[in-house]
Amino acid sequence: MLRELCPHVVDGRLPVWIRNLAYRLVLLQSPDEPALLREAAQNLSLHGPDWDGIAAELTRRAEELEAR
Repeated sequence: MLRELCPHVVDGRLPVWIRNLAYRLVLLQSPDEPALLREAAQNLSLHGPDWDGIAAELTRRAEELEAR
């Protein structure tokens, strides 16, 4: 659903706060999917420096999962 409503990372039919909440819910269901972690990190990094730390942590977790 996220990819359908927001086919591009920088725009979409969902407001930013709904998109961030949706990614949080998706990651609760699938916490070990590196592609989803990277997608969520990329989404967060586009919306201001307040989210940079969380985006970096998501990217680190994705790299860690891929290294296994």
